[in-house]
Amino acid sequence: MVVEYRAVAALRVFLVLLFLVLIPFETLSLPGQFAHMAQESPQDAYLRWPATAVAVFWVVCVQVVIVCTWQLLNLVKKDRIFTEASLKWVDTIVWAVAAAWAVLVAVFVYVVLNADDPGLPVLLFLLTVGVTVAGLLMVVLRALLRQATTLRTDMEAVI
Repeated sequence: MVVEYRAVAALRVFLVLLFLVLIPFETLSLPGQFAHMAQESPQDAYLRWPATAVAVFWVVCVQVVIVCTWQLLNLVKKDRIFTEASLKWVDTIVWAVAAAWAVLVAVFVYVVLNADDPGLPVLLFLLTVGVTVAGLLMVVLRALLRQATTLRTDMEAVI
C-alpha cells in the first residue's frame, strides 16, 4: 500500500510537471518554430498555420489525457475506481487518443503524397502505429474496467 501511495504521489508530481511544460510549448515554442520555418523556407510558408494548429491540437489532446489521468487517480485515492464515474474519464481518454489518431492519419497521408524523401513518412508511420496501439490498449483497459465495475457492483449487492 505504501508503494502504491508513493507511486500515485510521484505520478501526480510528474503529471503537473508535464502539464506545465506543455503550456509554453503549445503557446510559444510551436508557433515560434513554425514561424521560423516559414521564414527559412518561403516555399513552405503556407504550411505555417495548419502545422501550428495540428501541433497545438496534439498537445491539447495530451493535456486532456493528463487531466483525465489526474481524475482517475482521485478515484483511486477514494477507492472509487471501480465505479461508473471512472468510465467517463477513460472514455474521454479514448476519445482524445482517437481524435489525435485521426488527425495524425490525415497528416500522414498528406505527407506521404507530398514527400520527397522517406524520412518524415517513416517517422509519421511509426507515430501512427504507436498511437494506434495506445488507443487500442485504452479500449481493452476500458473493457476490463467495465467488467471489474460490474463485478464489484454485483458483489456489493450480494453483501
